[in-house]
Amino acid sequence: MKKNICIFLIILATFLVQSSMNLLLPDILSIPNLILILTCSMGFMRGKKSGMWVGFFSGLILDLFYGRIFGLTALILLYIGYFNGFLFKVFFDEDIRVPLVTVGISDIAYGLICYLIRFMKGTSLTLGSSMIHTILPEAVCTVLFTIPLYLLYHWLNRKITANELEEEQSPWLRR
Repeated sequence: MKKNICIFLIILATFLVQSSMNLLLPDILSIPNLILILTCSMGFMRGKKSGMWVGFFSGLILDLFYGRIFGLTALILLYIGYFNGFLFKVFFDEDIRVPLVTVGISDIAYGLICYLIRFMKGTSLTLGSSMIHTILPEAVCTVLFTIPLYLLYHWLNRKITANELEEEQSPWLRR
């Protein structure tokens, strides 16, 4: 139960920081997708199931406040968390290269899916224009922000798993 509350608080804090990013860094070219970094990191560090749930609840919060189609972002982030969870077996504690690559690929995939949805709704932007002006700058910015955030999420994940192990070993908390 503590684990779920901690993860929910991490989701909420990440959402609040992402929502106030325009105020924190007003001159930045593109806003990084911090929720995507969290979803990829949790899927990568904790597995498919955790990545799915973090992506789903993060997406629901985004849809609740910013989405036009409720549940669409939750569905996209659910799949991103699930697919990043496949790399759980490749997880190495201090290696940052694999999370950087997975976040970059996931952000480009997220941008392409959002473009396809806008295209189906009748937006007149071309794919090349959208790639150059929106998708690639956001992916680069997101990858740059992945380095400090992944290290923070890795530290928080170690604290959460240490608490899980203590609860499992405690004779007072066994069921």
